[in-house]
Amino acid sequence: MPRLMTHAPAHAAGLPHAAAAPELIEFVDFKWLMAGEGHRVDLDRLQCEPAYIRGCLALAGGSTSATLRRAAERLARAMASSRPPGT
Repeated sequence: MPRLMTHAPAHAAGLPHAAAAPELIEFVDFKWLMAGEGHRVDLDRLQCEPAYIRGCLALAGGSTSATLRRAAERLARAMASSRPPGT
């Protein structure tokens, strides 16, 4: 029977936290929480288009769902910490 592999975040492996980009599961969780509020999220765009990312995070930040707001905050922090300095 195949075993599922899990990946520890980079900071758990002794690497600097700034090197840890958001995991795919964080994007997927965010997408489904947004869908629950009636907002469609394009995962490809969410991972590479800064204006789209800001719009999605702003929309989530105004949600009445505390779970969605927390997910948006976590995703924003992870994305900010994975950016190269000066960007």
